[in-house]
Amino acid sequence: MKWRGRRGSGNIEDRRGARGARAGSLGLGGMLVVLAVGYFFGIDVSPIVGGGGNAPLDRQDQEWGEFVSVVLADTEEIWATTLPEQAGIAYADPTLVLFSGVVQSACGGASSAMGPFYCPGDRKIYLDTDFFDLMRDRMNAGGDFAAAYVVAHEVGHHVQNLTGVLSAVNRARSEGSETRANQISVRAELQADCYAGLWARRAQDRFGTLEQGDIQEALGAAHAVGDDVIQSSAGTTPMPDSFTHGTAEQRQTWFLQGFRSGDMRQCDTFSVRTP
Repeated sequence: MKWRGRRGSGNIEDRRGARGARAGSLGLGGMLVVLAVGYFFGIDVSPIVGGGGNAPLDRQDQEWGEFVSVVLADTEEIWATTLPEQAGIAYADPTLVLFSGVVQSACGGASSAMGPFYCPGDRKIYLDTDFFDLMRDRMNAGGDFAAAYVVAHEVGHHVQNLTGVLSAVNRARSEGSETRANQISVRAELQADCYAGLWARRAQDRFGTLEQGDIQEALGAAHAVGDDVIQSSAGTTPMPDSFTHGTAEQRQTWFLQGFRSGDMRQCDTFSVRTP
Protein backbone atom coordinates (compact mmCIF):
# COMPACT_ATOMS: atom_id res chain seq x y z
CA MET A 1 0.00 0.00 0.00
CA LYS A 2 1.33 3.42 -0.94
CA TRP A 3 0.94 5.34 2.30
CA ARG A 4 4.22 7.01 3.26
CA GLY A 5 4.32 10.78 3.06
CA ARG A 6 0.54 11.08 2.83
CA ARG A 7 -1.91 12.99 5.00
CA GLY A 8 -2.74 11.54 8.38
CA SER A 9 -5.93 11.94 10.36
CA GLY A 10 -6.34 14.39 13.22
CA ASN A 11 -8.80 12.01 14.89
CA ILE A 12 -6.20 9.80 16.57
CA GLU A 13 -6.04 9.52 20.36
CA ASP A 14 -2.77 7.86 21.31
CA ARG A 15 -2.82 6.30 24.78
CA ARG A 16 0.00 3.85 24.19
CA GLY A 17 2.33 5.50 26.69
CA ALA A 18 0.01 4.62 29.57
CA ARG A 19 0.99 1.02 30.29
CA GLY A 20 0.71 0.83 34.05
CA ALA A 21 -1.69 -0.86 36.50
CA ARG A 22 -3.09 -3.31 34.00
CA ALA A 23 -4.21 -6.22 36.13
CA GLY A 24 -6.15 -4.07 38.56
CA SER A 25 -8.21 -2.44 35.84
CA LEU A 26 -9.24 -5.76 34.27
CA GLY A 27 -11.06 -7.21 37.24
CA LEU A 28 -11.38 -10.94 37.91
CA GLY A 29 -13.71 -11.64 34.95
CA GLY A 30 -11.54 -9.74 32.50
CA MET A 31 -8.43 -11.45 33.84
CA LEU A 32 -9.94 -14.89 33.24
CA VAL A 33 -10.91 -13.95 29.68
CA VAL A 34 -7.39 -12.73 28.91
CA LEU A 35 -5.83 -15.87 30.36
CA ALA A 36 -8.21 -18.07 28.34
CA VAL A 37 -7.40 -16.24 25.11
CA GLY A 38 -3.71 -16.53 25.84
CA TYR A 39 -4.05 -20.25 26.51
CA PHE A 40 -6.02 -21.07 23.35
CA PHE A 41 -3.99 -18.92 20.98
CA GLY A 42 -0.55 -19.32 22.53
CA ILE A 43 -0.26 -15.59 23.19
CA ASP A 44 2.09 -14.30 25.87
CA VAL A 45 -0.32 -12.31 28.05
CA SER A 46 2.25 -11.41 30.71
CA PRO A 47 2.56 -7.82 29.45
CA ILE A 48 -1.21 -7.47 29.91
CA VAL A 49 -1.70 -9.08 33.30
CA GLY A 50 1.59 -7.90 34.75
CA GLY A 51 2.43 -4.53 36.16
CA GLY A 52 4.97 -2.13 34.77
CA GLY A 53 5.13 1.57 34.24
CA ASN A 54 5.10 3.67 31.12
CA ALA A 55 7.28 2.46 28.27
CA PRO A 56 8.56 4.53 25.35
CA LEU A 57 7.29 3.66 21.89
CA ASP A 58 9.82 1.93 19.69
CA ARG A 59 10.24 2.66 16.00
CA GLN A 60 7.78 -0.08 14.98
CA ASP A 61 5.14 1.34 17.33
CA GLN A 62 5.65 4.81 15.89
CA GLU A 63 5.42 3.56 12.33
CA TRP A 64 2.23 1.64 13.01
CA GLY A 65 0.76 4.80 14.51
CA GLU A 66 1.64 6.79 11.40
CA PHE A 67 0.23 4.09 9.15
CA VAL A 68 -3.07 3.85 11.03
CA SER A 69 -3.39 7.64 10.88
CA VAL A 70 -3.06 7.60 7.07
CA VAL A 71 -5.55 4.74 6.67
CA LEU A 72 -8.05 6.49 8.92
CA ALA A 73 -7.65 9.69 6.88
CA ASP A 74 -8.41 7.72 3.72
CA THR A 75 -11.58 6.27 5.26
CA GLU A 76 -12.66 9.77 6.26
CA GLU A 77 -12.33 11.06 2.73
CA ILE A 78 -14.04 8.08 1.12
CA TRP A 79 -16.98 7.85 3.50
CA ALA A 80 -17.47 11.64 3.59
CA THR A 81 -18.63 11.38 -0.03
CA THR A 82 -19.85 7.78 -0.23
CA LEU A 83 -22.31 7.84 2.68
CA PRO A 84 -24.19 10.97 1.52
CA GLU A 85 -24.19 9.80 -2.11
CA GLN A 86 -25.33 6.26 -1.47
CA ALA A 87 -27.34 6.49 1.76
CA GLY A 88 -28.30 10.17 2.04
CA ILE A 89 -26.59 10.42 5.43
CA ALA A 90 -23.87 12.86 6.48
CA TYR A 91 -20.67 11.21 7.62
CA ALA A 92 -19.25 12.05 11.05
CA ASP A 93 -15.63 11.04 11.64
CA PRO A 94 -14.94 8.52 14.39
CA THR A 95 -11.96 8.78 16.71
CA LEU A 96 -9.40 5.96 16.73
CA VAL A 97 -7.79 5.22 20.09
CA LEU A 98 -4.37 3.56 20.07
CA PHE A 99 -3.69 1.73 23.34
CA SER A 100 -1.38 -0.84 24.89
CA GLY A 101 -2.58 -3.73 27.01
CA VAL A 102 -5.90 -2.58 28.42
CA VAL A 103 -8.23 0.34 27.79
CA GLN A 104 -11.41 1.91 29.12
CA SER A 105 -14.20 2.91 26.74
CA ALA A 106 -17.85 3.88 26.95
CA CYS A 107 -18.53 0.17 26.35
CA GLY A 108 -16.45 -0.85 29.38
CA GLY A 109 -12.93 -2.13 29.87
CA ALA A 110 -11.15 -4.29 27.32
CA SER A 111 -7.77 -5.88 26.74
CA SER A 112 -5.64 -6.14 23.64
CA ALA A 113 -6.12 -9.93 23.72
CA MET A 114 -9.73 -9.36 22.65
CA GLY A 115 -8.70 -7.65 19.42
CA PRO A 116 -9.71 -4.32 17.87
CA PHE A 117 -13.27 -3.13 18.49
CA TYR A 118 -15.69 -0.29 17.85
CA CYS A 119 -17.72 1.26 20.66
CA PRO A 120 -20.95 2.94 19.50
CA GLY A 121 -21.34 4.63 22.89
CA ASP A 122 -18.45 7.02 22.23
CA ARG A 123 -18.05 6.47 18.47
CA LYS A 124 -14.47 5.39 18.93
CA ILE A 125 -12.38 2.58 17.46
CA TYR A 126 -9.96 0.93 19.89
CA LEU A 127 -6.80 -0.72 18.58
CA ASP A 128 -3.61 -2.11 20.07
CA THR A 129 -1.16 -2.13 17.16
CA ASP A 130 0.50 -5.21 18.66
CA PHE A 131 -2.45 -7.00 17.05
CA PHE A 132 -0.82 -6.43 13.67
CA ASP A 133 2.30 -8.22 14.88
CA LEU A 134 0.12 -11.06 16.16
CA MET A 135 -1.53 -11.33 12.74
CA ARG A 136 1.87 -11.57 11.09
CA ASP A 137 3.60 -13.88 13.57
CA ARG A 138 0.81 -16.20 14.72
CA MET A 139 -1.95 -15.97 12.11
CA ASN A 140 0.05 -15.89 8.86
CA ALA A 141 -1.76 -12.69 7.92
CA GLY A 142 0.91 -10.01 7.73
CA GLY A 143 1.26 -7.03 5.42
CA ASP A 144 0.28 -3.39 5.55
CA PHE A 145 -2.96 -3.87 3.64
CA ALA A 146 -3.97 -6.69 5.98
CA ALA A 147 -3.68 -4.11 8.75
CA ALA A 148 -5.60 -1.56 6.65
CA TYR A 149 -8.41 -4.11 6.28
CA VAL A 150 -8.66 -4.34 10.07
CA VAL A 151 -9.02 -0.56 10.42
CA ALA A 152 -11.50 -0.36 7.52
CA HIS A 153 -13.60 -3.15 9.06
CA GLU A 154 -13.93 -1.26 12.34
CA VAL A 155 -14.80 1.92 10.43
CA GLY A 156 -17.47 -0.21 8.74
CA HIS A 157 -19.05 -0.70 12.16
CA HIS A 158 -19.03 3.07 12.60
CA VAL A 159 -20.89 3.40 9.30
CA GLN A 160 -23.41 0.87 10.60
CA ASN A 161 -23.82 3.00 13.70
CA LEU A 162 -24.51 6.10 11.61
CA THR A 163 -27.06 4.29 9.43
CA GLY A 164 -28.91 2.83 12.43
CA VAL A 165 -28.01 -0.77 11.58
CA LEU A 166 -25.93 -1.29 14.69
CA SER A 167 -28.70 -0.26 17.09
CA ALA A 168 -31.19 -2.48 15.23
CA VAL A 169 -28.74 -5.37 15.43
CA ASN A 170 -28.27 -4.92 19.16
CA ARG A 171 -32.04 -4.82 19.74
CA ALA A 172 -32.58 -7.94 17.65
CA ARG A 173 -29.79 -9.80 19.42
CA SER A 174 -31.38 -9.11 22.81
CA GLU A 175 -34.77 -10.46 21.76
CA GLY A 176 -33.88 -13.92 20.50
CA SER A 177 -32.01 -17.06 21.48
CA GLU A 178 -28.25 -17.19 21.74
CA THR A 179 -28.05 -19.01 18.41
CA ARG A 180 -30.20 -16.36 16.73
CA ALA A 181 -28.16 -13.58 18.33
CA ASN A 182 -24.99 -15.15 16.96
CA GLN A 183 -26.50 -15.38 13.47
CA ILE A 184 -27.38 -11.68 13.54
CA SER A 185 -23.88 -10.84 14.74
CA VAL A 186 -22.40 -12.76 11.81
CA ARG A 187 -24.45 -10.73 9.33
CA ALA A 188 -23.34 -7.47 10.97
CA GLU A 189 -19.68 -8.49 10.84
CA LEU A 190 -19.93 -9.58 7.20
CA GLN A 191 -21.49 -6.25 6.27
CA ALA A 192 -18.53 -4.48 7.92
CA ASP A 193 -16.24 -6.70 5.80
CA CYS A 194 -18.16 -5.66 2.70
CA TYR A 195 -17.82 -1.99 3.67
CA ALA A 196 -14.07 -2.55 4.09
CA GLY A 197 -13.94 -3.89 0.54
CA LEU A 198 -16.02 -0.98 -0.72
CA TRP A 199 -13.57 1.43 0.91
CA ALA A 200 -10.61 -0.37 -0.70
CA ARG A 201 -12.20 -0.08 -4.14
CA ARG A 202 -13.08 3.59 -3.87
CA ALA A 203 -9.76 4.47 -2.23
CA GLN A 204 -7.96 2.85 -5.12
CA ASP A 205 -10.12 4.75 -7.62
CA ARG A 206 -9.41 8.06 -5.87
CA PHE A 207 -5.86 7.73 -4.55
CA GLY A 208 -4.33 4.83 -6.48
CA THR A 209 -2.91 3.43 -3.24
CA LEU A 210 -3.07 -0.29 -3.96
CA GLU A 211 0.05 -2.24 -4.85
CA GLN A 212 0.39 -5.74 -6.22
CA GLY A 213 -0.58 -8.28 -3.58
CA ASP A 214 -2.56 -5.87 -1.40
CA ILE A 215 -5.96 -7.46 -1.99
CA GLN A 216 -4.44 -10.88 -1.33
CA GLU A 217 -3.16 -9.55 2.00
CA ALA A 218 -6.66 -8.37 2.94
CA LEU A 219 -8.14 -11.71 1.93
CA GLY A 220 -5.48 -13.49 3.98
CA ALA A 221 -6.48 -11.44 7.01
CA ALA A 222 -10.19 -12.10 6.39
CA HIS A 223 -9.42 -15.82 6.24
CA ALA A 224 -7.34 -15.75 9.42
CA VAL A 225 -10.13 -14.16 11.47
CA GLY A 226 -12.87 -16.52 10.27
CA ASP A 227 -14.62 -18.22 13.17
CA ASP A 228 -13.94 -21.68 11.76
CA VAL A 229 -10.22 -20.96 11.37
CA ILE A 230 -9.92 -19.43 14.84
CA GLN A 231 -11.71 -22.36 16.49
CA SER A 232 -9.62 -24.89 14.57
CA SER A 233 -6.44 -23.03 15.55
CA ALA A 234 -7.54 -23.26 19.17
CA GLY A 235 -7.69 -27.06 18.84
CA THR A 236 -11.49 -27.30 18.89
CA THR A 237 -14.00 -28.54 16.33
CA PRO A 238 -15.70 -25.56 14.63
CA MET A 239 -19.25 -25.13 15.93
CA PRO A 240 -21.35 -23.04 13.50
CA ASP A 241 -23.99 -22.16 16.10
CA SER A 242 -21.30 -20.39 18.11
CA PHE A 243 -19.95 -18.34 15.19
CA THR A 244 -20.23 -14.57 15.71
CA HIS A 245 -18.14 -13.19 12.82
CA GLY A 246 -18.56 -15.65 9.95
CA THR A 247 -16.43 -18.30 8.32
CA ALA A 248 -13.21 -17.53 6.51
CA GLU A 249 -14.94 -18.08 3.18
CA GLN A 250 -17.83 -15.78 4.07
CA ARG A 251 -15.53 -13.00 5.20
CA GLN A 252 -13.48 -13.18 2.03
CA THR A 253 -16.60 -13.34 -0.14
CA TRP A 254 -18.19 -10.24 1.35
CA PHE A 255 -14.96 -8.25 1.27
CA LEU A 256 -14.75 -9.01 -2.45
CA GLN A 257 -18.43 -8.14 -2.88
CA GLY A 258 -17.73 -4.65 -1.59
CA PHE A 259 -14.49 -4.31 -3.53
CA ARG A 260 -16.00 -5.35 -6.84
CA SER A 261 -19.18 -3.31 -6.53
CA GLY A 262 -18.17 -0.18 -4.62
CA ASP A 263 -21.89 -0.02 -3.73
CA MET A 264 -23.39 -0.06 -0.24
CA ARG A 265 -26.56 -1.65 -1.60
CA GLN A 266 -24.54 -4.72 -2.51
CA CYS A 267 -23.51 -5.07 1.13
CA ASP A 268 -26.97 -5.91 2.47
CA THR A 269 -26.06 -9.08 4.33
CA PHE A 270 -29.39 -9.00 6.17
CA SER A 271 -31.64 -9.53 3.15
CA VAL A 272 -29.95 -12.63 1.73
CA ARG A 273 -31.09 -16.05 2.88
CA THR A 274 -27.58 -17.32 3.55
CA PRO A 275 -24.82 -14.71 3.88
